[in-house]
Amino acid sequence: MTSRLASLPSPLYAILDPEPVRGRPILSVLQELLNGGVRLIQLRVKKADPKEFYQWAVESRRWTRSKGCLFVVNDRVDIALAADADGVHLGQEDLSRAAARRLMGEKIIGVSTHDPEQALEAERGGADYIGFGPIFGTSTKDTGYA
Repeated sequence: MTSRLASLPSPLYAILDPEPVRGRPILSVLQELLNGGVRLIQLRVKKADPKEFYQWAVESRRWTRSKGCLFVVNDRVDIALAADADGVHLGQEDLSRAAARRLMGEKIIGVSTHDPEQALEAERGGADYIGFGPIFGTSTKDTGYA
């Protein structure tokens, strides 16, 4: 684990996604998260064009930096680097951790895992943290379980 993660005063991690915020402006939701004490924000954008995703990432980076909050971008190493994010969060189908590490250098790399073997592999592969789940299906993440 990177020292930046280990030294967080609060372990509260939030995923900022424009889909489930019910039409509220994404940056006002970000401000509420920051005011509520979140210390690490992941920007997760699945249904916007890359230009819009990048614009949200740049604004999110500016706001998170002003509050001393770490900022990671979901899936997109290119947008994470272009927005000067603290890191990237990768899914199982995204760019490999080894390739991401070459591009990201010492920046944070988080990995989504869905079973104990994936979690162990992410740890062996040098992930700074793992996300495990989803355990229960939601409107934004299907577990694939009946």
